[in-house]
Amino acid sequence: MKTASNIRTIAFLGDYLPRKCGIATFTSDLLGAVAARHPQARCFAVPVNDISGCYRYPDVVRFEIEEQDLDSYRRAAGFLNSSNVDIVSVQHEFGIFGGPAGSHLLALLRELNAPVVTTLHTVLLKPNADQHRVMRKLIAYSTRLVVMTERGRTLLREVYQAPPAKIDLIPHGIPDVTFVAPDDYKDQFGVGGRKVLLTFGLLSPNKGIEHVLNALPDVLAEFPNLVYIVLGATHPHELRTRGEAYRLGLEAIVRKNKLENHVIFHNRFVDLKELTEFIGAADLYVTPYLDEAQITSGTLAYAFGAGKAVVSTPYWHAAELLRDQRGVLVPFADPRAIAREVSGLLRDGTRRNAMSENAYRLGRTMVWSNTAGLYMGSFEVARHQGATASRESVAVSGFGHRPHESPELNLDHLYQMTDSTGIFQHASFTAPNPSEGYCTDDNARALILAVFLGQLEEAPKRVPALATTYAAFLNDAFDPKTARFHNFLGIDRRWLDQQGSEDCHGRAIWALGTAVGRSPHGNSRMTAEQLFRQALPTVTDFTSPRAWAFSLIGIHEYLGRRKSDRLASDVREELTGRLMTIFDKVAGPGWTWFEEGLTYDNAKLAHALLVSGRATGQRRVYERGIQTLRWLVNVQTSQHGQLRPIGSNGFYKRNGARAHFDQQPIEAQTTVSACLEAYRATADPWWYEQAQCAFDWFLGWNDLGLELYARQTGGCRDGLHADRSNENQGAESMLAFLLSLAEMRLIQNTANGFQPAGLAASMAQ
Repeated sequence: MKTASNIRTIAFLGDYLPRKCGIATFTSDLLGAVAARHPQARCFAVPVNDISGCYRYPDVVRFEIEEQDLDSYRRAAGFLNSSNVDIVSVQHEFGIFGGPAGSHLLALLRELNAPVVTTLHTVLLKPNADQHRVMRKLIAYSTRLVVMTERGRTLLREVYQAPPAKIDLIPHGIPDVTFVAPDDYKDQFGVGGRKVLLTFGLLSPNKGIEHVLNALPDVLAEFPNLVYIVLGATHPHELRTRGEAYRLGLEAIVRKNKLENHVIFHNRFVDLKELTEFIGAADLYVTPYLDEAQITSGTLAYAFGAGKAVVSTPYWHAAELLRDQRGVLVPFADPRAIAREVSGLLRDGTRRNAMSENAYRLGRTMVWSNTAGLYMGSFEVARHQGATASRESVAVSGFGHRPHESPELNLDHLYQMTDSTGIFQHASFTAPNPSEGYCTDDNARALILAVFLGQLEEAPKRVPALATTYAAFLNDAFDPKTARFHNFLGIDRRWLDQQGSEDCHGRAIWALGTAVGRSPHGNSRMTAEQLFRQALPTVTDFTSPRAWAFSLIGIHEYLGRRKSDRLASDVREELTGRLMTIFDKVAGPGWTWFEEGLTYDNAKLAHALLVSGRATGQRRVYERGIQTLRWLVNVQTSQHGQLRPIGSNGFYKRNGARAHFDQQPIEAQTTVSACLEAYRATADPWWYEQAQCAFDWFLGWNDLGLELYARQTGGCRDGLHADRSNENQGAESMLAFLLSLAEMRLIQNTANGFQPAGLAASMAQ
């Protein structure tokens, strides 16, 4: 039957023949069936290669993905977008895509413009962490989901919280074959006049064929003319990893049980025509699989649809398909039960024929022409819903709902990472790594955090002691002879550098200024102020824009308490002018920024102009801060509405390709801080929303749907790779999260009485 549709181009993504696997057969059959039923639609395939040399694909294959090459998936997304496909039909099985639990596929899906309809060939009841993460993200990126059994639909809802309205139940397609008597085919295989058992499919140890071989002696005692045909090559993955060990083991059982005249192995992958002939020759089909969680079996569907009586173990697909007298179920790994049921069906022709008729009748609803129509129905719904629905589901559902409640403050990891000297730089997973020593960068951030925490009503009692430790570290790091800070301190308490970087110095100024401006403790303020004034003049010799920006934010905090300090005011004027100058030299159409690239701590540049312009009443400076921050936020917002920080694996050069990974927690933190400053300046809720978006990045509202914040430890994972998170929980990442949490809490605590002030108020009117 041919039917009309408005869908013009469909891409089928999955394994494809001549690759030898069940998914390849399914994808090829589905594409062919849809193309036959809807000839107006242009159908093509995008297969995944698991070998170094490509397969000899037919012309319908338009692009090939290399399984373990992440960039290949991104290139495939670009190809599909440029091909203007209406629908992408994905065949999903964990083992066919690269990355942990096949996560490379996500890199492709998140870049697609077209709606995605994903057929789930496996739905696990007890997934591991990677499998659960990938499945939840796959659900979020898919406009529609197809399962082949009711059990699959239930698991999607209960285990993965998939929206029920998103799920379509479409049975596995089968060839449309005529119901014939087995004797019509037996002679061509040399088994005429004999009863035939058949098992077919790629061989691997989970197929359980050994239990049928051990059942045969009991069956042969009553039916000595029986022959058991095992049809299928060894699975390619099994062949690459363990060779023919499983097949050789089966052959050993044949010899042990003296079955040489009753078992025939056909070690090959046959085409559809020959397969249907083998199925036709069978009196009984036996599927003794050992894995209960097999949600779909193409071999079972093919034999069942051809009207074969089936003896099967109760894996999920079989338990559902063979109920109501359409087959017989036996316990797993039970040769005696297999022998009993096989013998019973061979003995009772009436019962066997009734099962065959029941199976064949239901199988007519599963033939590929009907299945193709159901798929086109799903495609039409997906196209109507559009790609936007799936993208929005990433933002508000799937990997969960976007967080609304901030987590509890947990400083356990901060305490663990801090000793009497300061905070350690690195951790191996959750354990501090003292051998890597300490750095001024992190102790400066830690001092800022301690000051912020001290302003919270729920501040833990240990916070003042932490602030003292971090301030003492900065004091020891400062070298009066050079007026510069060291950065790296070894575990033996010896400095490893002559002087630290300009950025390190700028962060120290920022921390000291914050301590002066906000600390309630007079003694610590005096110590910080003295060190601040000693270290400040040096920054005018620096050439790093980030060092200028850190220093400007520190000066802003310092002048909040020391308004009349002429030195600080002069340095602020100098550094502000420099930032304005480099912007005027670099910025242009489409590039509203200070430098020829976006690298790290980006939001701090805009943040520095925002606070400096607001404090001094310089409209142009203030507006430049708002303008550049808004541009940066737009650049860092994905099409799903999530924060997508500039990746450190290449950054983003002007007129070049941006790096999406590795995403660093420090970028989320600087965005939170700058957007909250913009909110304080303008009272525009949009800025608070952007701060919340950036904060939610830590909690899983990101490209991979992974929570970077480790709630149990109070740490934060060190970054987001293209397919996983970095499981180390070092100081910089932990401090980035805790600083973000503290700033969000501080602004929430004062939200009721908040009003814009001064220059910002007049600009907001």
